[in-house]
Formats: sequence, C-alpha cells, structure tokens
Amino acid sequence: MSSNPVIRKIHLIRHGETNWNKDKRAQGQLESVLTPDGMTQAQELKTRLQGIPITEVYCSSSVRTRQTADILFGDRLIGDLVIPIVYCDQLREIHMGPWQGLLYSELREKDPDQFHAFWHQPEKFALVGAETYQDVQRRAIKRLDEILQQSSAEDIAIVSHGVLIKTILCDAEQRPLAQLWDGPAMHNCARSEINIHADGSRRICVYSDRPYK
Repeated sequence: MSSNPVIRKIHLIRHGETNWNKDKRAQGQLESVLTPDGMTQAQELKTRLQGIPITEVYCSSSVRTRQTADILFGDRLIGDLVIPIVYCDQLREIHMGPWQGLLYSELREKDPDQFHAFWHQPEKFALVGAETYQDVQRRAIKRLDEILQQSSAEDIAIVSHGVLIKTILCDAEQRPLAQLWDGPAMHNCARSEINIHADGSRRICVYSDRPYK
C-alpha cells in the first residue's frame, strides 16, 4: 500500500463545442451556446463518466458550461436525490476585454503582437481591459483550494473552460505559464484528472482523456 495514498480526485471538464468555437470567435466571458455537435460531445462524455462516482459538481456560471454540466450530471442521483450543481463566477473563462466577440482572424490583424503572445507566449499576454493568465490562475487555484477545504467528497467534477483548466494543470505539474499551451490539445469536452494525495500534493493522472505521461 502506498505511504501517500490518493484521497480525492478532481475531474476537470471543458465545455462542449459552441457556436462561437465554430465561428473561431473570441468568447471570453461573453455568452455562447452549445452546437448540436457540442451536445453530442457532452452526451458521449456522460457515457464515459458513468463508472466514476462523482458526487459533487462545480460549474462556471457561463451558459455553455451550464449546458454541458446539465447534460453530464443533470440526472445523476445519490440515492433518490439529484446531485446539486454549484455555479461559480470564479470558474469562468479568461476575461478578454476588448477582444470579446471578435473573430480571431480580426484580432490577428488588429493586434498581432498580443495575439501572438496569447497563443505562444502566455506569460507575456497583457491586454488593457483583459485579465492576464496569471490573474486567471490565481482565481482558479483560490476557488479550487476553497472547494477542497469545504468538501469531503472523494470525486469532484469542475466544468469550466480551456484557459482556466490549463492554468490549474500548470499549477499541479508546477510548470510555468509559458508552457500553458504545450500539448496534448484540450478539445471540447476533454476531461483531465488530478489526484489529490494525503499530503495535499496534486498530480495529474489523466490529461485531456489520455493517460498522463
């Protein structure tokens, strides 16, 4: 038996495909909705999650994550009761300021330096009116720590967004934010899993539905 057993698991789930994902439009904290393909992705993930005893769900308050969480867990029972879904503003996507709602092709031409930083040098992304990646990571880890302190559940799901989930994974692996976009890619409805050990350490065991390393 391990001297440092796994005591809890965090299942990080990205929302399904949205209309703005399909348009290649910057979403940030503006609202978009799941496409039919996005709903199918969530249904397929629901099937894969059936054997995992998730008993608590925390979800970004954005519409696209709420839709995803409802498909995944809206009818999941503990005894005779449907498990509650807790909606959290702190789990929303990076606020992209003046970029929100614009096509990525427009942003590439409008602000090529910051566009390059966003995708290739995230530690240097600094757009007036937007959050930095450091800002997102701070609020994500703060909310995760609160969940771990307040909950005794062994399997907890967090339904959120690509950037926010990536910042949590960087923290778990103690990687710098400069490596945030390193693979594997985080597709829509990707699930990443972090083991929480008895000493409080966090280790990724599944990344984007693939065994980690």
